[in-house]
Amino acid sequence: MTHIKRKIHVIGINSFEFEELPLRLQNLFIETVCIAIPETYFKDIQLWAEKNTKKKKSLFASKSDKKLISWLESQKTDVILISRGDPLWFGIGRTLIQNFSKNELNFYPSNTCAQLAFSKLKVPWQEACFISIHGRDSTKLIKALKSHPLCLAIITDSKNEGLEIVKRNLIELNLDNFYDFWLCEELGFKNERLRKLKVKEKLPSNVSKINIVVLLKKELDNVKVDIPLFGLTDDTFKTFEDRPNLLTKREIRIQILADLELPEKGIILDIGAGCGSIGLEALKLRPNLKLFSIDKRIGSKELITENARRMGVSPLEIFEEDINNFFISNNKKDFLINANRVIIGGCDKNTKLRIINELSKNMNFGDIVTIPLIDIQTIKVLRESLKNNNFEVNLNLIQTYKSLSISEGIRLEPNNPVFLLRGRKLN
Repeated sequence: MTHIKRKIHVIGINSFEFEELPLRLQNLFIETVCIAIPETYFKDIQLWAEKNTKKKKSLFASKSDKKLISWLESQKTDVILISRGDPLWFGIGRTLIQNFSKNELNFYPSNTCAQLAFSKLKVPWQEACFISIHGRDSTKLIKALKSHPLCLAIITDSKNEGLEIVKRNLIELNLDNFYDFWLCEELGFKNERLRKLKVKEKLPSNVSKINIVVLLKKELDNVKVDIPLFGLTDDTFKTFEDRPNLLTKREIRIQILADLELPEKGIILDIGAGCGSIGLEALKLRPNLKLFSIDKRIGSKELITENARRMGVSPLEIFEEDINNFFISNNKKDFLINANRVIIGGCDKNTKLRIINELSKNMNFGDIVTIPLIDIQTIKVLRESLKNNNFEVNLNLIQTYKSLSISEGIRLEPNNPVFLLRGRKLN
């Protein structure tokens, strides 16, 4: 292999102050003649040469495109390429490694814009996620947002289209009230500025081209005063970060509530209630119903209680208990005997069958059971059980799509399909 004598020195900067460079990099800049500079920084870095060295410089205004690679290839002596932050973190570094041997390249990273942002916000960032939509599509951004990270740093583009995409994605995924939206501009430079913006408000007119967005999850513990009568958004409900399946999504919840044909009075059982979303919204629609929420998972009672507080409703009772324990007890609970509406979720097939068989003995004409399912294998046996217990049965497949903004316009993102099995007691 040919020995490479010349070097490409890639220097990351965080400000336009020459004195803030380490002394060895100041000397490297003074001694090196050929220097490539991003167009955005060109005039500022040009002043470095005029003020700090008498050597005539050959400066190249870079757009980080093929012309830059051609210019670097044409140089016979050592060159400097000025970059931002760490060139190997969403920067020019990857492109350089693809086009030059590693023996030719020396990297001198500075702090990343994300490091600076979190330091200014005084927030630990070891659990943060990092995404760049600068010159990239927003697929990874959407995926990251759907995972609800505690904090997310997003490198945007210089035209502010990226800022609009981030805002629209947050709204489209019902996360506009889930995060504090921090716009961090010109970090490390004289005009550094951090602003907390409201997602649904128009962007300020004076946004710098050099910016990064930091999303910090906020605790939603206040009762909403403007929640709609029907079709509550998912962020209305508190749930566990590592247990997103505790929440029945809005589109499915709406259909279940419609299928229940909620009476003005009566008893409704929400079995495998999770965070309580279905039963609590039913109670909001029909305040005179008597709601019993049942879920065996530890912490479920606290979760349902908190969500009831947020919605301003009061379940008659919340049980952190396995439903099977009620059936084996000699003292059957009245609500099991007199249930008019039953939602069965969050338990295995055998438990679902047992619930149908036990409760159907006392259910009256017109009483309704609804069972949301994602496992197609259990549908046949549950359907047969409902029919054998004298229920009129129907099955719906609910498949919905959300429009999500991307740089080219919108795309449709599918939600997980859910089967809704419904039984109405005949006599």
